[in-house]
Order: sequence, then C-alpha cells, then structure tokens
Amino acid sequence: MKIATVLRKDDYTREVCRQLREKLLQPDCPFRFVESPEEKPDMVLSIGGDGTLLEAVHQYGFEPAYVGIHTGHLGFYADWHPDELDEFVQVLTQRTEPVIVEYPTVQCRIHTKQGITYDKWALNELVIRNASLSTLVACVYINGDEFETFRGDGLIVSSPSGSTAYNKAVNGALVHPSIEAIQLSEIASINNQAYRTVNSSLVLPNHHEVELIVMNPEIMIGLDREQGVWKDVRSITCRVGGEKVKFARYKKLTFWSRVRKSFITG
Repeated sequence: MKIATVLRKDDYTREVCRQLREKLLQPDCPFRFVESPEEKPDMVLSIGGDGTLLEAVHQYGFEPAYVGIHTGHLGFYADWHPDELDEFVQVLTQRTEPVIVEYPTVQCRIHTKQGITYDKWALNELVIRNASLSTLVACVYINGDEFETFRGDGLIVSSPSGSTAYNKAVNGALVHPSIEAIQLSEIASINNQAYRTVNSSLVLPNHHEVELIVMNPEIMIGLDREQGVWKDVRSITCRVGGEKVKFARYKKLTFWSRVRKSFITG
C-alpha cells in the first residue's frame, strides 16, 4: 500500500507523523510512503485539523481514500487521535478492510465577462462576497429561472459535509452526506420594503443547478481553503459534483455522532 501524508505545519504534528512512520515502517512491512500525487497513493493520511484535510483532498484529488488524524482545532473529518496510533497501526497491519464512504462535492463554473470559464470544485463550500466593504448584489437563477436578487454580505453554496461548516454558522440546514445535494445560504441579506429575498437556505437535488449572476466589478471567491479576488465575473454556476471524495473508515462513527461530538458534547 502506498501512503501519502499531509501535515499541519507545527512541531507537534510533525512529531506525530514521525512516530506513525516509525511504527508502520517495520521489517517486511507492506507500506511505502510517497511524497507527491504523481506517485498515486492508495491512502492519504491528513494529520492536523479539518483545514489540513481540505488541503489534502485538493492536493491529491479523488483517487485515494483519506484518513484523518486529529491534531488541530477542528476534527470533524478525523477518526483518530495521536494517542490511538498503536490501534491505527494495528488495523492497517492486520489488513482490516475499511468501510469506504463517499462525500459529495460542489462543482463550480466561474464565467468571466471576457468569455473565459474556470472549472472549480469544493469539498466544503463556495463562498462569494463583494471585494470591497459595499454590498454584494447577485441575481439568483435556479435551473434557468429567475428566483431572487440578493443584496447582502455574501452567499454560500455548500456540500452536505460542508453544511456543518460556514453554512451552519449562518443557520443553514445540516445535510447528511448520503443525500446528493447542494445548499444555497445567505450571509446577512438585506430585507426591507425595497429589497426582499427568501431569507432561508435552499437545498437543491443533484439534477438542479444554481446560477449566481454577479453585479459587482470585483468579488471575493472562497473555495474551501483557497480564496482570492476575482474581477469581471459575469456568473457562477454550481451543482452537485460528478465525483466524490472517499474516506476510509475503520471505526463506526456515524455522521450524526460526529455532529453531536463537534457541536454538543465536545
């Protein structure tokens, strides 16, 4: 088995990785550590927090299965803690078959006024805001039909797993990853006698597409951990991605138990 690692950049995480490699690389071990996506690992170990996991999936893509070891601030995606390294090594060396779960993604196409299209994707979410302090204005279309004109701080298009991230902070719904859907949520929309939005999150099935026609000359676009200012964006279209991110689960931790542990019991 070829294994790659992506680390949170701190001394503690580097030490955890060193200990793990030392435990796995015993004589006659069936494992080999690789250092780049070109070497096509079978498994990617994300050692850190949820941000490290997002970095890992964008670095290695959809082919390998991912396992999270939690050394960061948030560990929603992670199954393992550093004090469980021996148990984790045991299930690997005994060739225990994991349960492979697949999480839907958000497929995004960014269309510029110059006619250029950029294909992007996110495991958690796409976020758009105005690049300046003024209001974001965007016309929202669903399957080609006009739905509303949004004015406010920003819009989020999230995947089911991303529904527990920024989307939750703006009171969006929590959606189980077995549901192939995307969710459109508003960030501080303006609602008064002059302007009106639905002021509620919309959960769209996998055969629906949302189009955001942008009125601002510059906007801030966030895709998971990637963020930047874009000029002359005409529109952004989003739908459920055609590929999913795979996680290798060696423990029986349900999605709702992760939600409970992350937000209720700690």
